[in-house]
Amino acid sequence: MNTRPIFPLRRDLSVQLIILFAAFMTAVLIAAMVFLQRASQDLEADIGSSDLALAHAIAEETTTFLDSALETVTQLAEYPEVITVDTSGMDAIFQSVMSARPDINLTYRLDAQGLMVFHHPIGPESTVGTDFSFRSYFQQAKTTREPLISLGRISPTTQQPVATAVMPMWIDDVFQGLVATNLKLQFLSDTLTNIMTTAAADRSANTAIVDAGGQIVAHSDPSFILQTVSDRYPPSLVDEMRGESGNFIASDPTGEYLYSYVPIANIDWSVVVSRPTSVAFSVLNLFRQGVLAVLIVFAISGILFWAVLSRRVIQPIERLANFSQGSWLERDESSEMVTALGQLTARRDQMGVLTRSLQSMQAAIEARLNELSTLLKTSTVVVSSLETQVVLDRILEQVEELLQVRMSAIFVLDESSNTFRIRASRNLPGWYADRVRIDPQDPDSATMRTIRSGEPVHISDTETDPTYAHNRQRSRLAGYRAILAIRLPVQHVRPSALLVYRSDPDTFTEREIRLLTNFANYATMAIENAALFDRSDTHLQEQTQRLEALIQSMRDGVVLENSAGKILYANRSVQDLTGLDYETIHNKPITALVEAILSRTKDRDSIQRQIDEALSGQGIRRVEYAQIGEEKPRYLRLSLFSVSDKEETLIGRGWIIQDITQRYELDRMKSNLVATVSHELRTPLASIKGYTTTLLADDVEWDTQSQREFLTTILQETDRLSSLVQDLLDMSRIEAGNLKINPISSDVPKLIEQAALHATPPPGNRLALNLPHDLPPMFLDPQRVEAVLRNLIENAAKYCPDDAPITVSATYDNENLVISVEDQGPGIPTEMTSQVFESFYRVDNGMTRKTTGAGLGLAIARGFVQAHGGEIWLEPRPKGTCVTFSIPVAVTAEVSE
Repeated sequence: MNTRPIFPLRRDLSVQLIILFAAFMTAVLIAAMVFLQRASQDLEADIGSSDLALAHAIAEETTTFLDSALETVTQLAEYPEVITVDTSGMDAIFQSVMSARPDINLTYRLDAQGLMVFHHPIGPESTVGTDFSFRSYFQQAKTTREPLISLGRISPTTQQPVATAVMPMWIDDVFQGLVATNLKLQFLSDTLTNIMTTAAADRSANTAIVDAGGQIVAHSDPSFILQTVSDRYPPSLVDEMRGESGNFIASDPTGEYLYSYVPIANIDWSVVVSRPTSVAFSVLNLFRQGVLAVLIVFAISGILFWAVLSRRVIQPIERLANFSQGSWLERDESSEMVTALGQLTARRDQMGVLTRSLQSMQAAIEARLNELSTLLKTSTVVVSSLETQVVLDRILEQVEELLQVRMSAIFVLDESSNTFRIRASRNLPGWYADRVRIDPQDPDSATMRTIRSGEPVHISDTETDPTYAHNRQRSRLAGYRAILAIRLPVQHVRPSALLVYRSDPDTFTEREIRLLTNFANYATMAIENAALFDRSDTHLQEQTQRLEALIQSMRDGVVLENSAGKILYANRSVQDLTGLDYETIHNKPITALVEAILSRTKDRDSIQRQIDEALSGQGIRRVEYAQIGEEKPRYLRLSLFSVSDKEETLIGRGWIIQDITQRYELDRMKSNLVATVSHELRTPLASIKGYTTTLLADDVEWDTQSQREFLTTILQETDRLSSLVQDLLDMSRIEAGNLKINPISSDVPKLIEQAALHATPPPGNRLALNLPHDLPPMFLDPQRVEAVLRNLIENAAKYCPDDAPITVSATYDNENLVISVEDQGPGIPTEMTSQVFESFYRVDNGMTRKTTGAGLGLAIARGFVQAHGGEIWLEPRPKGTCVTFSIPVAVTAEVSE
């Protein structure tokens, strides 16, 4: 029984479609819910805004009403008749006000004690009592000068709700009483009704005006007037009304209501609009129900769509996938699968076309797999060897088995004769394989036609094919009538072709041609592998020779030993560094090399111990030692390293012997530099400190002459320090290659005089000049040349006796200026002449020096001379020293006056 194949999630189309469909449906539903939420919020905001707008309109109308009442009492308080309590005058004024303001039912004047002094209408029925000092508005009026509105109350005469507009009266900070009007609160309720009607508000909406005491002073339902807001509305609304305007939803026993409230400016009153949420949000509820209905319809439609898609597309695709897995690989052709495929094949839509195409592909692929299986077997045999001739013979053997032919051959270009010859053959006559030559320019040759075109060439009958007319005699003698020639697509070997023959006329089928062409590709790989193997072997030998030449040319000695401690290899430098040649130590124990090293060292035991420690260590180990037995000791470094295979198994050890004499000498020079510079700095600093301490001593007073001598010594020592620092800077520029010269027209005799003048110690009268009288001015750097001359004169003055002459001579040959400084001192030993121009080198000739030095003078002189493009050297003398330098210079033109 066929079962649905199991695929990973990323390869299962049905699961992917389910996830995609679920994601799409989820995204649509989420988007719809978000839209519903946003739209509901917007509609709720619009509804709340509508009620707030109504409340604002009522608040503005109420504000206008109350402002008018306050304005009225303010104007009344300004009449002289009211101020002086002129009853006749007040009667006319109050009557005028009452006739103009139908919302007022009583106007009156109270004195400072709260007693009624006059009121209109006149008559006992218009008011009850004469003392109104107990009224809260009277007590409030005594503390303010601004008009005010009282809390709502029931008028005792009219039994109607009223509120009083009051204007306190003051003269020179003395309370004179008040003037007031009673306002009909029913008028405000009528105003609410009119506004609701004008605004076409919902009949279910109720409006109320609440005073500062929490009483309802106006309402669309008169029964609510003068009731406390906490009795008729939820307590939470009272808390909300203490802030700014807004909306609030709360419930009471009659249901849930939307409350909108707006404060009335200046008097602490509020306007409240309320209506049931079922009415206020009826449109919103209908909208929500409509959206939910659409979502339900969409979900049902999606489920139906998925059911149709699954039945008509996904399930057929799964059957085709199951068929491809079982039919091609497991040969599963059960009746259930055949029935399912038959149903799909009968369909006239794209699924039926796909099923029929898949069945056709199945048959073609199975045939192709059979061919590939055969090719794989034959190619495996072909590539099992890397010897070229063996490979060619096996190719022909497999060709015969592959195509059931008896005769075959491989033609290869013979570069010596520039013809194609048979390199290997099967069952062809011997003379044919030995004598057949094919000209590369032969237009009718099947071999050349396939090589030139790259396409198979097929001759079904040599007796009837016109292109083979001149070779028919050959084919008759060799016994073949049909030929198939295939070019071997080689790249790294000479052009070749594979030919198969049949003794009878025959037409090779397309399958046979394709099969032989594919086999030719495998055969080509085998041929090229064999050829590349031959070449790689030769190349490996060449690389080995080059590597050996490279190692042999190294200045370092290289020795390799195997895991048994035998010497396998040593280059030529080993003989120079140890005295052992390769023939002597080859295949000898490594102890022979160690013994040769120890025999030429001074401290044999110490070096032996260090080598033993290096042999027992890991990584790269080093031993440094001095080699004796030559004119000068040579310093060598022995480095050992282990050689391991991929499994970290030790397979040998390497020894490298390096000559580090130059580096050792460099370290020695650095040490000399530190020691010399330290000494040269310490001496002048000690003098400076000593004389400075002496001058600063409080217990001794020095005369002017002594102070001058001390300061002169300090100045000289400071100049000496500056000279040393300048020499070090010049030397660093010379070694860094940053020294620059600035040639200008210079007078050479004057430069020599300045150098002698600034020399320390000065040469004095010992200096003799041997200069041509016609020595012209020349282009050179006077500062650098003067420094060269000063260094040479100072050296001569230091080393020669006080009475020995010092001679400076100069010549000019139109190209070079040559200057020599010669003294009659002890001279420089011949073995030291090659080192005197090196940095920090000082000659010890037994002559007591008059001053010390850092050994930089001649090195700086050489740097300055070479910067001019010149040379400096020592002239051989039987006695004394002669230093000569040459500078290429140009003569400057001068105009004499």
